[in-house]
Amino acid sequence: MGLVCIAGVLVLALLAIAAYYYNRIVVLSNRIDNAWSQIDVQLKKRSDLVPNLVETVKGYMKHEKDAIKMVTQARENMMKAGNVDEKMKAHGQFSAALKTIFAIAENYPQLRASENFKLLQEQLEGIESKIAYARQFYNDSVLSYNNIISTIPGVWFAGFMGKASRQYFEIEEKEREPVKVSFGA
Repeated sequence: MGLVCIAGVLVLALLAIAAYYYNRIVVLSNRIDNAWSQIDVQLKKRSDLVPNLVETVKGYMKHEKDAIKMVTQARENMMKAGNVDEKMKAHGQFSAALKTIFAIAENYPQLRASENFKLLQEQLEGIESKIAYARQFYNDSVLSYNNIISTIPGVWFAGFMGKASRQYFEIEEKEREPVKVSFGA
């Protein structure tokens, strides 16, 4: 009778551990999905501001058509991006394009003084801060998830559940480089 009782306790303990790891992996996976959707909302807000920014800038930057095209193309790429990887890549291109516009704007004092431009710039800066915070939360969630599915016994449960490690939202190498602006012909 004592051996059956010990075996029953061991089975219950194993079931409790299995339930804990299953639930923990599911919760962390859902947290990553939620964090990504928060980033996606901010990326959408930012891309919605771009048409207004482009129209404001067009009037002042008649000779900077390439920069305006670059921002417009980057926005289109963001809107077309389907999966997380595509959106991360498009985000990098979009950020670089916006940096170029703001760097070029330094050469146009009337544009920088424009209330509309200032307002759009402030809104974009606020959204960029929210994106940075959301990206940090996303990466922290990915870290927690990747840790639990790559350590014992979580790795066994993750394999059983078909769960694989998730990718961090990283800045592309070219986004780390300073923006190169040329006012030549």
